[in-house]
Amino acid sequence: MKFACYTDWEQLPESTSALFAQAEQGSLFFSRQWFECLTATALEADHTLVLACVVSGDQVMAMLPLMQCVGINTGYSLRHGFTPIYNLLLAKDDQERVITCLAEGLSQHPINGLLLEPVADHDSKLNGLQKRLTAAGYHCEYRFRHYNWIYRLQGQSYAEYMAARPAQLRNTIVRKKHKLEREHGYDIRLFTGDEVLRGMPDYYAVYHASWKQNEIKNAAFQDCFIEKFSRAGWSRLAILYIKGQPVAAQLWFVHNHKASIFRLAYDKAWRQYSPGSILTSFLMEYVIDTDRVNEIDFLTGNDAYKQDWMSERRERFLLSCVKHTKPVSRTARFAETLKRVLKKR
Repeated sequence: MKFACYTDWEQLPESTSALFAQAEQGSLFFSRQWFECLTATALEADHTLVLACVVSGDQVMAMLPLMQCVGINTGYSLRHGFTPIYNLLLAKDDQERVITCLAEGLSQHPINGLLLEPVADHDSKLNGLQKRLTAAGYHCEYRFRHYNWIYRLQGQSYAEYMAARPAQLRNTIVRKKHKLEREHGYDIRLFTGDEVLRGMPDYYAVYHASWKQNEIKNAAFQDCFIEKFSRAGWSRLAILYIKGQPVAAQLWFVHNHKASIFRLAYDKAWRQYSPGSILTSFLMEYVIDTDRVNEIDFLTGNDAYKQDWMSERRERFLLSCVKHTKPVSRTARFAETLKRVLKKR
């Protein structure tokens, strides 16, 4: 078992595919598609890829995907503003030895600190890494980053789920549906699989007409992973049309019985009809009754409206680990000063 660092996805052994397949069961944001799109389209020019791994024979037992800024000896989690959760990818076998090997390798690598976010503070893998890094001479601490709202279904149908929602939300959806249908008429179209790519122009049209028009700062990254997720069958794109015009759009992902609410927006001109709530109720019904998910995740943010749809709020953190350095003695400081003086002569 040994520690190894790679700087390109193509350098990884073929066995890494098994590690990714296991990791993506926990979240599609741990999938190879996600990380490769991030590296290809969203990595800054002054950042380099660092894949810190533990390898046993031809098997990759662990991977900590990092990026490093030129001239700075700090490893940052390989992430983007879209990233809702980050973690260590870890095989199921011999986890204690693997994490120990990873921590020892990192401590000997020319990286003086790690900034990993957003992470869960109760995660056993990262907690194990943090403890071993502490033993190797690092100072580690968790700092709050953002909230995450979720709903855990207990086998409920959509009707049962909605019956437990606040009466004001239920009444609003019923009233607005009737009002919109009576005054204009509307249609909702669901795109899945490869169809999602055909619906993306309407998705972007809604975004540009919404209050979120400035949020899409890296369309190339978004287009990359949406294409890959859609080809894998993970995407659910719902668009609400009024007289053929797209006025609301929501992009969700469904994988391993978990629905992730990724992005939602509506045209400000139609706000009085609550098209966002109408569309959310439509997708809730689909993922609960058709996809049969057991968890719905709003990913990031503490917006008040999320409390109406969800039932549990979690916290996400930054895990900071900084290597202790030995204090420089007075004699060493004098010697260093003398060297600089002599160089100037």
